[in-house]
Amino acid sequence: MAIQLPPEWIPQCCVMLTWPHENTDWNYILEDVTRCYINIAHEIAKRERLLIVCQDEEKVRSLLSDIEDRILFCQMNTNDTWARDHGPITVYVDGQPCLYDFQFNGWGLKFAANLDNQITRNLYASDLFPAHTGYFNFLHYVLEGGSIESDGCGTLLTTKECLLSKNRNEHLQQNEIEDFLKDIFGLKRILWLNHGWLAGDDTDSHIDTLARFCGKDAIAYVQCTDKNDEHYEELKAMEEELKSFTMEDGNPYFLVPLPMPDAQYEDDFRLPATYANFLIINGAVLVPTYQCKQDMVALGRLQKAFPNHEVVGIDCSTLIRQHGSLHCVTMQLPLGVL
Repeated sequence: MAIQLPPEWIPQCCVMLTWPHENTDWNYILEDVTRCYINIAHEIAKRERLLIVCQDEEKVRSLLSDIEDRILFCQMNTNDTWARDHGPITVYVDGQPCLYDFQFNGWGLKFAANLDNQITRNLYASDLFPAHTGYFNFLHYVLEGGSIESDGCGTLLTTKECLLSKNRNEHLQQNEIEDFLKDIFGLKRILWLNHGWLAGDDTDSHIDTLARFCGKDAIAYVQCTDKNDEHYEELKAMEEELKSFTMEDGNPYFLVPLPMPDAQYEDDFRLPATYANFLIINGAVLVPTYQCKQDMVALGRLQKAFPNHEVVGIDCSTLIRQHGSLHCVTMQLPLGVL
């Protein structure tokens, strides 16, 4: 049996969003975050379809009436909106798509997730998917989509801080976790980062906030050059680790440093703003921006990393107020899933 965990840049059939509502943590800025979601939805709809999980389909449909022909809606109750971590992770098994459903426990029991943990199985039960799309339930294992990066060729990039954290799979040792991931994702190897951290991050250092594959031979990563910044030592150590990593053929990766945006705060607490939280879709890379001077630098560097894609900035100043960004609220579904 051949299993592949595809990279994000392969052709996609749609992107999933879980829509904010008044019973989520967004309630105090619901109008602002809804506007951000509408912007994200429109940029995606220009290039592919959307799958929108929402608590009130009629209300969301009215907000997106101009693109509703590009949207599949699925109404259900949700705790929150972080589709990257409660949505399905797609693999190909002998060339056919299969949805993996892991346990989502609110990033190590930090937040309520009883409803969000049911989203993937509810989606599969809703008859949205064709008969050839498989489904496998891994509810004995906690894993979030934001914690793993695949090059599509058998290499996984992740962080020890997250995958070895307490309240996820603490009954397993690193070698047991590695064997499990290699087995279910068809991996040849795992590159573990020992370093990498952002203030205000609730995820225990998800890889999608720190370092991302831009092809099988390139990695974009957060670089801190200010020695007075609280992140400097940890991100410098991460940079040295990335420089030491090699591809399967022994050659080093081409590294794309992304700047740190100006520090963002909510109630005097620093937020984990990062340009690494970009989303690759059909023909474009959607990049979170934060209304600061580093936005254009990040967009320019990612354009060089993705010369065949349109690089589009989306203001995510509102999203970061709940400690996440663009990649965190989306989950791509590769071609053949719908």
